[in-house]
Amino acid sequence: MECEDEKVMADTNSRSKKRTRTQITQKKKRIEELLRSAYSSAIDHLSEFPNFRHYNTNGLSLYLVSGRGNKLSSDLKNYIQNLLKVNMEGPFGEEWPAEEKLKRREMSSPEALYIFVYNKESIIGFVHYRFTTEEDIPVLYVYELQLEPAYQGKGLGKFLMQLVELIACKNGMDAVVLTVQKQNTSAISFYLNRLRYNISSISPSKVYQQMGVTGQEESYEILCKTFDGEAKAVLEES
Repeated sequence: MECEDEKVMADTNSRSKKRTRTQITQKKKRIEELLRSAYSSAIDHLSEFPNFRHYNTNGLSLYLVSGRGNKLSSDLKNYIQNLLKVNMEGPFGEEWPAEEKLKRREMSSPEALYIFVYNKESIIGFVHYRFTTEEDIPVLYVYELQLEPAYQGKGLGKFLMQLVELIACKNGMDAVVLTVQKQNTSAISFYLNRLRYNISSISPSKVYQQMGVTGQEESYEILCKTFDGEAKAVLEES
C-alpha cells in the first residue's frame, strides 16, 4: 500500500513539474513575442498617441519626433553626448568618464528607441527607452530622460513620462523601470514624489537590505512603476 501511495505521489509530482515547465516555456514565448512586436520596424510608438505629438503648456510650444539608435544622424549623436555631459557629469562625479563611454555605445544600439523634443527647429531634449525584461517581467526601461536646463521644471518631464507609461501599457509591458543616481536628488524626488514610482526590490539598496549586507552601497537606485499584480510582487515587494 505504501509503495502504491509513493507511486501516486511520484506521478503527481511529475505531472506538476511538467505543467510548471510548460507554463514557463509558454510565458517565455509570450514575452519574446511581445518584445518582437514592440520592436517592429513598422511601429512608430509616438503615432499611437497623437495627443502627445505637441506640448503647449507653461509658455512652451514644442513637438515630438520618434527615432531609433541605429538611424541617428551625426548631429543628433553629438547633441545627445553634449546634453548628457551637461546634465549627468555632476551626479556621476568621478564615475563619469567610464559612464560616458558606456552611454556612447548604448546611444546608437538598434534596440535604442527615442522620443526627441523640438522647439521649432532646435532639439531641446530626448527620452531613450527600450523594451526588455527584468526578473522575467516584460518592462519598458527608460535609459535616459534628458532636457536642457532652461526647459526643466515646466511639466515637460512629467508629460514625457506619462507618454512612456502609455507606450509601455500599449505594448503589453508590465512595468516601467529606470535607474537614477543618488546624487541626483531632484530626479529622485521627481520620480518618487511627483510620479509615484517606487524603489524596486532589485535596486542595490533593497538587495543588500534583504541579504543583511551592511557597509556596502552603490551610487544609484532602480525605480519602477508596475501595472499588474505579478510585476508588483516581483519588482516591488519581493
